[in-house]
Amino acid sequence: MKKTLLSALFAGLALTQSVSAEPLKIGYSDWPGWVAWEIAVEKKMFEKEGVEVQFEWFDYVASMEAFAAGQLDAVTMTNGDALVTGSSGAPNVMILINDYSNGNDMVVGAPGIKSLKDLKGKKIGVEIGFVEHLLLLNGLKKYGMTEKDVELVNVPTNETPQVLASGQVDAIVAWQPNSGQALNLVPGSGRVYSSADEPGLIYDVLAVSPTSLAQHRGDWQKVVKVWDDVVAYLNDPATHNEAVAIMAARVGVTPAEYQAFLDGTRILSIREAMPFTKKADGFASLYGSSKIADEFNVNNKVYEQPQNVDSYIDTSLMSAVHK
Repeated sequence: MKKTLLSALFAGLALTQSVSAEPLKIGYSDWPGWVAWEIAVEKKMFEKEGVEVQFEWFDYVASMEAFAAGQLDAVTMTNGDALVTGSSGAPNVMILINDYSNGNDMVVGAPGIKSLKDLKGKKIGVEIGFVEHLLLLNGLKKYGMTEKDVELVNVPTNETPQVLASGQVDAIVAWQPNSGQALNLVPGSGRVYSSADEPGLIYDVLAVSPTSLAQHRGDWQKVVKVWDDVVAYLNDPATHNEAVAIMAARVGVTPAEYQAFLDGTRILSIREAMPFTKKADGFASLYGSSKIADEFNVNNKVYEQPQNVDSYIDTSLMSAVHK
């Protein structure tokens, strides 16, 4: 009788703990490497892996603000913005590389602008201090120019298509879907430089608060494992179309339109991402790319003090999945 009573007591306690346990809260936004998480939600991949996760949809900047306010356990960001978020008092650790931009971030020139060389002395609309600004500087450098050779006009990224169409600037720098909107809105406009010209300049990641990572490391390990399942589902010819349809529905476009966004994003399995987790200089490493972003942020007064890049990166969960 006593044994039965104790068993019932422990069962009730376990149930209470299960009910009261909070799910991992992750903020995500409109970028293919992050919208892909919708596949895991729709196909109940987290349930199969035994981890409770709650995804919350935001505009990109709002997602980082919610994370900084302590409303989320993790958020999807670029590696450069992870540093910006941390510098403002919201420490985070990048535990997963989702993708790198492979053409979706671009410089779009007005009719007549055929290359970055044509922009010397011209006006370029760009959100100063954001990663598109870094993309532009990198492109100008390749053509022997600096930002002193052009006139930068500070424009919120979501307003760049309209600003290019109005004729106020000769080119804009934006990511999809804004870059694509600019191309569609301005007949004769064209892509003159993009992230495909510098793979690894922009890595897209999942960044977790150090507290949540320490308290729920096993659960975060499962989240990383689910990402590999997502990529496999997306890449499998038998399920690819369904996966694209799920992603397209999340952002309200047709699957055909969304496929174009995917073509400009190099979504990575854990195996494919592992080479980028090695410590090295330059864009072929998450560490090297983040150091370049850190220097850019300090030089452009996004924040004052250089960040300890190594403290922002923990690839051990990816390594465990890769074994």
